[in-house]
Amino acid sequence: MTTMPNEPTPPVLAALLARVAAEDSAALRTIYEMTSAKLFGVALRILVRREWAEDVLQESFINIWRYAGDYREPLSAPLTWMAAIVRNRALDYLRRHKAATADGTGLTTEWSEALDEMIPGDERDPADSAMMSEQARQLSVCMGRLESGQRQAVALAYLRDKSHSEIAQELSVPLGTVKSWVRRGLEKLKICMGHQ
Repeated sequence: MTTMPNEPTPPVLAALLARVAAEDSAALRTIYEMTSAKLFGVALRILVRREWAEDVLQESFINIWRYAGDYREPLSAPLTWMAAIVRNRALDYLRRHKAATADGTGLTTEWSEALDEMIPGDERDPADSAMMSEQARQLSVCMGRLESGQRQAVALAYLRDKSHSEIAQELSVPLGTVKSWVRRGLEKLKICMGHQ
């Protein structure tokens, strides 16, 4: 059994992206194995619902396959570039879901049979699943330790992608209070997650 490094280095990922740009499906599978747990976490933070995050991860790897040739190493680290794709797909998914529920139509995901063979389906590596579940549990415990205002502000800012002014309006509190809640909440989360 081959073991993948926990933290793939930027040069390794950049080389793999170059191979993906040349339509090397084995390189895409390797990138998936190395990064899917972390990228799934990005999607889950935005979407909250696991099944939505799984859909977005799938869509994101379609885009990584299509646009690997656009990656430019001097502009960003490979994982940062891929995380930006996931974040954008997740936000698009939220917008589409909002529109679909408003007009009564469903969501559709563009897919191809060739990609089915390259990207594993539901048979996710049990170690990755366990790691993601443990991180989610830790985050839940740490969020529960925050004061109510901090918890709401952090959740709205990072799970719902709302601006500080939108949060202030939604919670009916001054903007300065929201900024303070978010800053202090993130500091506490960082400490808590580091000690779990």
